[in-house]
Amino acid sequence: MTTPDSPASPASTPAPKDHGRAGRDLPAAIGSAVVLVGAILLSLFFWKTAFMAIVAVAVVVAIWELHRGLSAKDIDIPEQPLMLGGAVMVVVAYVWGAPALVTATAVTALVIMLWLLRRGVEGYVKNATASVFTLVYVPFLGSFVALLLAEGSRLPGFGLDLGDDGVRGIITFIAITVASDTGGYVAGVLFGKHPMAPVISPKKSWEGFAGSAVACVAVGVWLVSAFLDGDWWVGVLLGLITVVMATLGDLCESVIKRDLGIKDMSQVIPGHGGLMDRLDSLLATIAPIWLVLHYLVF
Repeated sequence: MTTPDSPASPASTPAPKDHGRAGRDLPAAIGSAVVLVGAILLSLFFWKTAFMAIVAVAVVVAIWELHRGLSAKDIDIPEQPLMLGGAVMVVVAYVWGAPALVTATAVTALVIMLWLLRRGVEGYVKNATASVFTLVYVPFLGSFVALLLAEGSRLPGFGLDLGDDGVRGIITFIAITVASDTGGYVAGVLFGKHPMAPVISPKKSWEGFAGSAVACVAVGVWLVSAFLDGDWWVGVLLGLITVVMATLGDLCESVIKRDLGIKDMSQVIPGHGGLMDRLDSLLATIAPIWLVLHYLVF
């Protein structure tokens, strides 16, 4: 009999499926992506404030996943203040802007450090450091989505308004980041031969990076010129920044998982793994995309 703490026998442990060079279950991955993108577009179409609810829920789930992953190394971050503070950060960023976001981040960090005092001295520095890291990595960066949406009208309204700068900015942000992932994935599967970082992410290749760059620049120029009425060179800049940051975001999350000794943060998204496995590129690109659009387009 296999006890909860003993390894399962080979006969009772299902072998992982080999999905070939794709590295994932494509039907499940495509289906999950369609559902996620559909939920985002529907929220923007009917009531864009509802999109902020989706962002807040994503922040909460991502914090739960990081708590789960960090526990593999006996790091115990306090979920409750992180989740509550993260949701508040998203809201204040949307309603009051960047200064309020900075203040909310600082207050949440202080509350977390005070919260951890109740546990005593043992492990305080380790848990507090991981907690502040989580705070910056997930809710702080995620709150830039709220800042981008707030470029348009903050007044609640129904119906998709493509004249709203915030809505157009969100669509551009999602489309160009997806272009990076898709271009890199296709080029990597078809042409990938030279690993970019074999120790960190063996399947990521320089050919895939080139595919990401081409896709990002092409989509960036098209969206900035035709959708945002901006200068074409801003689209080139946006594409180049996105491909670099998206790649770094993906590599950083891979390093985190390898250090923690886990394959995926969770299995909440069929075909993709955890939510953080999908958010890595988005979290890395949102702040520079907001910066470029805020100062050079809107």
